Amino acid sequence: MSRTWTKKKLIEAAINGMLTSLDPHSSYLAADAFDDMRVQTRGEFGGLGIEVTQEEGFVKVVSPIDGTPAAEAGVQAGDYITHVDGESVLGLTLDQAVDKMRGPVGSEIVITIARQGTEEPFDVSIVRDTIKLTAARGRLEGHTVVLRVTTFNDQTYDNMADALKKAVDEAGGKDKVNGFVLDLRNNPGGLLTQAISVSDAFLDKGEIVSTRGRNPEDSERFNAEPGDLADGKPMVVLINGGSASASEIVTGALQDHRRAIVVGTKSFGKGSVQTVIPLRGEGAMRLTTARYYTPSGRSIQSLGISPDIVVEQPAPKPADAKPEEEGSAASKTRSEADLRGAITNDTMSEDEKRVWEEEQTKAEEAAKLREEDYQLAYAIDILKGLSAIAHSDVAGQ
Repeated sequence: MSRTWTKKKLIEAAINGMLTSLDPHSSYLAADAFDDMRVQTRGEFGGLGIEVTQEEGFVKVVSPIDGTPAAEAGVQAGDYITHVDGESVLGLTLDQAVDKMRGPVGSEIVITIARQGTEEPFDVSIVRDTIKLTAARGRLEGHTVVLRVTTFNDQTYDNMADALKKAVDEAGGKDKVNGFVLDLRNNPGGLLTQAISVSDAFLDKGEIVSTRGRNPEDSERFNAEPGDLADGKPMVVLINGGSASASEIVTGALQDHRRAIVVGTKSFGKGSVQTVIPLRGEGAMRLTTARYYTPSGRSIQSLGISPDIVVEQPAPKPADAKPEEEGSAASKTRSEADLRGAITNDTMSEDEKRVWEEEQTKAEEAAKLREEDYQLAYAIDILKGLSAIAHSDVAGQ
């Protein structure tokens, strides 16, 4: 099928070819793509809900965004998209491949995915939708505040601060909270300014991040100001291979200052800075201009952030998996209460029984969370342990 090339299209293609040959993140943004990028930073846009990059000619998923069509369809960080509606993406620029995935809200698209550990590529059908992002949500898990940050747009800090306050109020105040989990898994990043604000939210002083360009005079350092939204309470940051860019800045800052324990798996490793330069008339040029460095001087680029404690997330059970068969009576766990003629505990007061029942309920809820999200349950267990140690130290004084 022939394609009509206008002078404008030829110029745009030439500019884009020059820029994309530099690195995976430099490119030319046509007017519509430039508009889309600005809309995305405001937190609402149309599409599938995936952050992508390019690797070995194919489109690689950095991470699916929570609650979007791609996430609900089972797209995972690290997946390779090889075809869109049956057409190979090999040979296309990243922007061209992304254009193929765009379309009217409500329309269907079929993407072909190659996944590590799966022998054959497979098709996934997704219905495009308007992606409305709540950049941060909070909830209370027992006595732990869990802050889930999905992206770094211009709403992130405000969303997170509001979510933190509501969860703390629900707990009955910070003295009732044993710690905070900052969940940055599958967060593809976003605005540098918001990464700095989120880091600063939990740091009283010190460097957050530095950027270094080709020329020494282009270097910048960003420092924390007094004030900690968590009042020094213990923190755990959760990351995985889908945590990139701004997520890695926050993680590196909190890790280097020993403000948080980092749990999960190694992050993506995007440690470069892109500057968007609007061009006269229409469009813009996105150019890699510097690298990020953590407070200790580590470059994130291609290396990522290594967790303090590596915790893999078990693969989810298939939807058609059969429930495990119950073992024989001999293999079941038995306790004193199961013995014939066991003496019952009739010394417990009503208050003691209520406390015991509450503890049993909490234990059951914790066990359920381990089944649903092992990494998060692990993080919460760390904070429980730190809280217990802190209380024992106070009691021993």
